[in-house]
Amino acid sequence: MTERSLLVGPFNRVEGDLEIRLEVKDGRVAQAFANSPMFRGFEIMMLGKSPMDALTITPRICGICSISQSAAASAALGSLAGLPPAPQGALAAAIMHGVENLCDHLTHFNLFFCADFARAAYAGRPWHDRAVARFTAMDGSAVRASVEARAQILHIVGLLGGKWPHTLAIQPGGVTRAPTARDRIRMTSILAAFRRYLESTLFGAPVEEFAELSTAQALTGWTRGDAGLFMEIAEDLGLADMGHGSGRFLSFGAYPLPDGPALAAGTWDNGTHGPVDTTEIREDLSHAWMLGEARHPTEGQTDPDEDMQSPAYSWCKAPRLAGRTVETGALARQVIDGHPAARNLVASGTNVRARVAGRLLEIARTQILLETWVAALKTDAPFITDVALPDAGSGEGLVEAARGALGHWIKVEKGRISGYQIVAPTTWNFSPRDASGTPGPVEAALEGAPVGPGEETPLSVQHIVRSFDPCMVCTVH
Repeated sequence: MTERSLLVGPFNRVEGDLEIRLEVKDGRVAQAFANSPMFRGFEIMMLGKSPMDALTITPRICGICSISQSAAASAALGSLAGLPPAPQGALAAAIMHGVENLCDHLTHFNLFFCADFARAAYAGRPWHDRAVARFTAMDGSAVRASVEARAQILHIVGLLGGKWPHTLAIQPGGVTRAPTARDRIRMTSILAAFRRYLESTLFGAPVEEFAELSTAQALTGWTRGDAGLFMEIAEDLGLADMGHGSGRFLSFGAYPLPDGPALAAGTWDNGTHGPVDTTEIREDLSHAWMLGEARHPTEGQTDPDEDMQSPAYSWCKAPRLAGRTVETGALARQVIDGHPAARNLVASGTNVRARVAGRLLEIARTQILLETWVAALKTDAPFITDVALPDAGSGEGLVEAARGALGHWIKVEKGRISGYQIVAPTTWNFSPRDASGTPGPVEAALEGAPVGPGEETPLSVQHIVRSFDPCMVCTVH
């Protein structure tokens, strides 16, 4: 038996630090320990501030999913006030949020994930020359096309929110700017151009054709566009045999609208669909450099252990739902929302290929949603209502960022924030062990990953970690 330890990282090509310690036995990962090594402390910054300051401060947690943070903060304030936003304001906020999530998925696929396939280690594979031409960092033709398409569609956020990132347009009562009929025409034109990019480059076919795939075989057998190139690579490398998950998923429901979320909220436990009960959330601190006990976020505290005592090994807390780990993200949303191909795909378990395929499905479905929402904008209707916040109370803001379930919990006393807790998607997915010793989702997914002789940063480990699309600055707030 051969044994060795590896410290692998950083992994991210943007957004924060991540280290993973691997215990390797006989050429496979026996145990993995995910460490978020950078403490930021946004929850502490919030204390004593005016509640409305949450709209300014929390989007600065992250530069690529700031609208998600803004939407969660405004939802928490709306919950505190007990008032919903103006219907057209909710629609405009959903458009901005949908554009950001769409851009995040596009960036992940072209810049973060598929770049690994251009590595020299894969030279000689039948697809490698095409991967180099398409996905090489900075120079790949797919990379350049995706960056240009992303830049163009973000103009929609500029029209509705003034700027991206860190817009202040999303408020508890709606949005601060009512779009004009001319704005709606411009957004329609922008979406039409983005559709042309998707249909000519990413999918190589009409968006609806990809979105309406009904079986796992049809999805993983897709042959057109860059999505088809990925499916070919995934089959050759056996990505469906890497990074197996628990089969338990969580979604808070994406894009809250007056008639309910556009993508359903719920849980999924290996074929069983259920509701979300957020009262069952606890953040375990046993292996985090935090002082205190496991608590629900409404009673949670962020008290860092400056001595960084063992057995803790990460600044990330360990959220659990009813005492169990859950995976969250685009695949979780598609499964919980009932997409037939997504559910068929996870019937035999989650894996690297399934997570990326879930993002591709969501890109297609989000494009269709955005076109519907822009067409539904009523430019002569109010986009915001007045909301008066109480001097005392609590609120819960639940949204879906690109990477999954994001929750903000606020407590107010005497007109000031007395408690503010955030559980981000990567906190769920990259959590350390809990008091029972149960590893977090990515730690569990890494067990069994192959490690070749002499590999110090195993390719299989990189694929598994990046399939979860980590955003570590959100993890440690």
